[in-house]
Amino acid sequence: MTVARALQAPGAPLTAGEESAFTRLWFGFATARVVIGLVLVGLLVGLRAMNGPWTISTWVLGMCVTYALAAIAARLLLRPVEPGRTFDPQWVSSIGIDIVVFSALQLLQAGNMYFAPLFAVPVLMAAVLGSTLLALGTAAAAALLLLADAWVLSLQTPSELAQRFLQAGLTGIGFFVLAFLAHQLALRLSREEEAARAGRKAAHMQAQVNQLVMDTLGDGVLVVDASAQVHAANPAAQELLGPGLFAPGGGLAWLLAEPGWKPLVDLARRTFETRATQGADVAIDLGGGVVRQVQARTRLSGIDGDALCVMFLQDLRQLEARLRTERLAAMGRMSTAVAHEIRNPLAAITQANELLEEDLREPGHRQLSALVRQNAQRLGRIVEEILDVARVPHQANGAASPALDLDAEVWSTADDWIRQHRCDDRVQLVFEARGAAAVFEADHLRRVLVNLLDNALRYASEQPGAIQVVTEGGECPTLTVWSDGDALDPTVERHLFEPFFSSQSRSSGLGLYICRELCERHGASIGYRRGPAPSSGGGNGNAFFVAFRTPPRLAPAAPFATIGA
Repeated sequence: MTVARALQAPGAPLTAGEESAFTRLWFGFATARVVIGLVLVGLLVGLRAMNGPWTISTWVLGMCVTYALAAIAARLLLRPVEPGRTFDPQWVSSIGIDIVVFSALQLLQAGNMYFAPLFAVPVLMAAVLGSTLLALGTAAAAALLLLADAWVLSLQTPSELAQRFLQAGLTGIGFFVLAFLAHQLALRLSREEEAARAGRKAAHMQAQVNQLVMDTLGDGVLVVDASAQVHAANPAAQELLGPGLFAPGGGLAWLLAEPGWKPLVDLARRTFETRATQGADVAIDLGGGVVRQVQARTRLSGIDGDALCVMFLQDLRQLEARLRTERLAAMGRMSTAVAHEIRNPLAAITQANELLEEDLREPGHRQLSALVRQNAQRLGRIVEEILDVARVPHQANGAASPALDLDAEVWSTADDWIRQHRCDDRVQLVFEARGAAAVFEADHLRRVLVNLLDNALRYASEQPGAIQVVTEGGECPTLTVWSDGDALDPTVERHLFEPFFSSQSRSSGLGLYICRELCERHGASIGYRRGPAPSSGGGNGNAFFVAFRTPPRLAPAAPFATIGA
């Protein structure tokens, strides 16, 4: 097994950002070789100066100087790589040179010194940074060289044969033991470093997932400690609590920094005191008279010493709107079923009333019959509107919508509606789209415009020009239906396009909802604003506008002129 698995791919130099324990060990060994080379040069120069040049030969000193320079060059120029199972050239320039130089010094007995302990450096380097084979091979080479040195010296002094071979053998055994133990420790370090790297990667991935969940979570999330210091806050919490959540110098503020956040501080304090989940509906004062109602729930995370309080915040307005939408959806499904059941009996009632009306002669009876007919027609319109809600999602899902001449279609629909309601003097038509084309179904556009005109007529005054229908061209053609009615109540304005919502008891509350659904099916958008009349100055009124999608290529068409009632 290769110890250097903790390094990069074979032959690839490690970068500073990926430095491992083995990288630091490599630099440590390289620095140790430089120190050994400098010490050898200094020691030999000192002996030569004190005892004379004949004690240390010039070529031995030159060999030590060359070794020191080579060690310095290796430290500055080489970088740690994974040797793998092959004998990498880098080991020749480090371990090989060490063995050759130290063997020469030992054999020559330069300065009558014992250089065998220096073999521990290449043995350790091979054991820690190399493979098992390289570690044992380096130890074996050092042991054989020491035995060869002992044999050479025994030829000069035969009486010391046993002592020298015993000393060389014990030193060689020590090198083998050192290589084996150092290699096993290096293998353990490699496994632990690999496990630590995998753990860091998993923790980093988990942190990214947690951050992604927090950022996309619709509920606000605050993480605070026992001193009310905010450690983390997702965008939803920042929107709920306002810009004051950020400290002036950067980072997150303390919850105690804003008096309006005191309910959250009290809730966090109770959580730490009781060590249990807490929940409450609190009012957050954002300043400037703005108070936000928030539902807060807390949970304790972590051990006692480093526990953190995680607070989940929900805007009560959004929560109520979600519940209201769910209730409306359930009501819509029920209403559709009821509408289907009502339609057949209603048709029978209408038909029976028409047959009965043929035989009536007295005015009072005919008046009662007309009342039945009017209410039956009203019930029929409500039933059709309820069924339209169910039909709209299935419309406009087939082929692409056609491109309509906006001015022509609006003029045709508005003219029919004006004739039907006999309100020529109250409606003003202004066409400024100049032949712009809009992507929309003709029947759907007629339904949208009729609904908007019916709403405008319901609230408009009797003055001339009380209702205005205006088209505009440009990159995004628009249709605006304006009326001079009173301003809408804010509570009504918030729910304008919701199903079954109406400010009048005689309305089903489905007209604007159907308009919005049809617009979305064709890529258009519908909205409301309060403002002056589009075609002239004067007082403010209520304007509903539709912005249409244009086709890729616009066909030229003759512009319409302004038509006034």
